[in-house]
Amino acid sequence: MAKIKLTKGELKRQRDALKQYYRYLPTLHLKKKQLQLEIHRYAAVIRDKHAQEETRLREARVWAGLLSDKSVDFRQWVVPSRVATGSRNVAGVDIPVYEEAFFGEAEYDLFLTPPWVDHALEELRAIVSLREELSVLNRALAALKAELRTTSQRVNLFEKVKIPQAEEAIRRIKISIGDQMTNAVGRSKIAKQKIEMTLAAEAFV
Repeated sequence: MAKIKLTKGELKRQRDALKQYYRYLPTLHLKKKQLQLEIHRYAAVIRDKHAQEETRLREARVWAGLLSDKSVDFRQWVVPSRVATGSRNVAGVDIPVYEEAFFGEAEYDLFLTPPWVDHALEELRAIVSLREELSVLNRALAALKAELRTTSQRVNLFEKVKIPQAEEAIRRIKISIGDQMTNAVGRSKIAKQKIEMTLAAEAFV
């Protein structure tokens, strides 16, 4: 603990600081709880999206062999041209929100292209969109976890360091001031006794 001044001014400063710590601590606890709830919610959403992805992949295996047809190149049509995201504020932290993945127009001859291409393209884009959404969700979850770590550190700093230090400083200053007052009273009594003795001695002269 840093050296403190054992004065009334320092006592007031430590008391004011302690009040601020106790006033701010409930806000930190509330923020920590909100972040924990959001993290649990996002984790559940991510699990659900992964389950959706697995389902689509399992269904795609039925016709995936058709993709070996070299006459149709899907790659250029399943890469998003743009992924739109927004943002929302959760307990003071801005996190990304997935909106939509945009794909370029697939241009192919409807008469020369096999009939299964339309369905396959739609399913592949759905899988890619899910993966883009999962990427954004994971970034949001990472941001929430980082903010939770910071908030938890602040809570621990207040509860385990700042508040105990302020309370200990106040205790020490109050003891010191009490000792100073006791000593002052003692000196005052001694001075009074000396004055009385001097006056008594002068009375006999």
